[in-house]
Amino acid sequence: MTNTTKIVFLGASSASFGLSMFRDLFASPVLAGSTLTLVGRNPETLGRMTELAKLMNARSGAGLIIEQTTDRRAALDGAGFVINATAIDRNRLWKQDFEVPKKHGIRHTLGENGGPGGLFFTLRTLPLVFDFIRDIEELCPTALFLNYSNPESRIILALGRYTKVRHIGLCHGIFMGRDAVAYIMQMPREEIEVWGAGLNHFQCLTEIRHRDTGEDLYPRFRAAEQSFDPDAWRFTRRLYRAFGYWLTCSDDHLGEYLPYGWEAGEKGYDFDQDERWRGEFLTQLNGVLGGTMPIPQWWTEPSGERGAAVIAAMLHNQKRFIESGIVINRGVIPNLPAELAVEVPVTVDAAGVHPVSLGPLPDPIAKLMLMQASVQQLAVEAAVHASKELALQALLIDPVVNSAVAAEKILDELWEINRPYIRKCV
Repeated sequence: MTNTTKIVFLGASSASFGLSMFRDLFASPVLAGSTLTLVGRNPETLGRMTELAKLMNARSGAGLIIEQTTDRRAALDGAGFVINATAIDRNRLWKQDFEVPKKHGIRHTLGENGGPGGLFFTLRTLPLVFDFIRDIEELCPTALFLNYSNPESRIILALGRYTKVRHIGLCHGIFMGRDAVAYIMQMPREEIEVWGAGLNHFQCLTEIRHRDTGEDLYPRFRAAEQSFDPDAWRFTRRLYRAFGYWLTCSDDHLGEYLPYGWEAGEKGYDFDQDERWRGEFLTQLNGVLGGTMPIPQWWTEPSGERGAAVIAAMLHNQKRFIESGIVINRGVIPNLPAELAVEVPVTVDAAGVHPVSLGPLPDPIAKLMLMQASVQQLAVEAAVHASKELALQALLIDPVVNSAVAAEKILDELWEINRPYIRKCV
C-alpha cells in the first residue's frame, strides 16, 4: 500500500511562500493520497490560498486531499509533517527593527537575522514557535518540523536545545550562491554543483564543481571574477578576495553578521516593492480563481525549495540528498561549536535527517563565523527566558553594535514595541 501522511502548513496564507510550497507539493504525484491541511489566522486570505491549492492540485493530478482551518491544534492532531512559514506582523515590526537602530547610530543592512533587528526577530518569534512545538509534542510527537521562518539559525538552535521534536531548517541561500558563481563564470547554473557549510545566510562554498565531470571550477571562477562587473556583489567579492572562498547568499544577508556589513548597503529591505508585489499577486490570484486569467506557467513548475523533497524522501524512504539544511552542529563542522545551528548538506530517509560533514572549514572562515556563534546562543537564551538583561548582553557582544549607550536605548525602545510578543518559552 502506498504510504500517505498528513502535512500541516502553518502560515499557509503567506502569498509568496504559500505559492512556492504549492508549486513543489503539486509538482509530482509521490504524495498522492496524503492530506495537506492549510492553517492561517486570516480566514479570507486562507480561503483564497486554499482555492488556489485545490485548483493547482486538480490541474497537476497530484492527488492530495486539501483542507483548511484556523484551528491549529485540530490541524496538528496526527500530523506527520509540519511546515512553518509564519511571521508576526512582518513588515510593520521589521521596519521598526531596522529604523530604530539607525536612529541611534547603528549602521546595518537588513535587521532580520543579525544585529539588533535579528535579536528582536528572535525575541518575538521564538514564543510563537514554542507554542507550535508544545502542540506538536502533545498531538503529533513523531512529526518532522520543517522551519522556513527567520531567523533560521536561532530558531533551530532553540529547538535543538529545548525540545526533542524532530526538526530541520530549510533555505534557498545555497542556490543563490550557486547562481551567483554561475553568472560570474557565464555558465548555465544547471552545470554547476556547489558544496557549502557554515551558518544560515553565511555559508562558505568550499567547492565549486562541474556537475557532470566533477571538474574543480574554482580556478575558472577566480579568473572570471577578476574581470567581472565591479558593481556586482561588491561586498561579497571583497570578502572573497580577502578569504579566498565565496560566501552565501547575498551582500545584504551576509552584511547582517559583520561590523562592517553596512558597507553592503544601508537601505534595508525594500518594503515598498514587497507591498507592490503582494498587490500584483493578489490581482493575479483573483483573476486565476475567477477564471479570467490562466494559471501562469511558472506556477506549475517546482520552485527550487526542498521541503517537498524532504517530506517525500522520509515518507517513502527514498534516501534523498538535500544540498543544504539547518541542523544542530554536534561535530558536523568540527571547528565550530557543537551547540550551534549550522547549514550543511543532509541526506533524508525514513530514519530522519542525517547531516553530511564536509570536514572543518578553512580556519580563517571558521574564525569569521565564530563572531556570530556566541551572539546567536545568547540571543536564544534571552528569548527563551524573556530576559531583558540577557537581551542587553546579546546586543553588547554583537559585532554590529558599536555603542553601549545606543544598545541601551535600542533595547528600551524595541522592547516596548515587542512587549506584546515577548514571553518565556520554557
